[in-house]
Amino acid sequence: MDEKHGHYLDDLEVGMTAIYAKTVTEADIVMFAGVSGDTNPVHLDALFADQTPFKGRIAHGMLSASFISTVLGTRLPGPGCIYLSQSLKFRAPVKAGDTVTARVTVKDVDIETKRITVDTVCTVGDTVVIDGEAQLIVNRRADVAVAPRGEASARAGANGSGRRLGATR
Repeated sequence: MDEKHGHYLDDLEVGMTAIYAKTVTEADIVMFAGVSGDTNPVHLDALFADQTPFKGRIAHGMLSASFISTVLGTRLPGPGCIYLSQSLKFRAPVKAGDTVTARVTVKDVDIETKRITVDTVCTVGDTVVIDGEAQLIVNRRADVAVAPRGEASARAGANGSGRRLGATR
């Protein structure tokens, strides 16, 4: 695995696992509400949230679920993978101060379709807070052309017509 491309399909095996852990802060909850637009008072209003079955504010379920995406996009399979689908079951609440550990485990590798299936689980301590399954596309090593050093940055400045952005004729 390198910084530009994660594991190739050829390298993946059933049982491979990777994790990411993050302690959820008050700021994370407020910022996620701002970015997502989900301002449900169960996340932001302590007086309201005290009246719910959770007896206090809880983090957005999708905030915790986003840690699964962190594992997939940065560790296993890593950079370059394409996230196709995700099933999620929310099992328990997460509150500010909880450390969520997202774990991804390779369940199936389909060489023909270049797709993998992974089990996804988020825990706080021994409590499962989310579980599910995801499908991804992962390139074979032979599918990825390695550009000579410097060429990739030159291509990044092109607008598809072969001209650099901002260039004039």
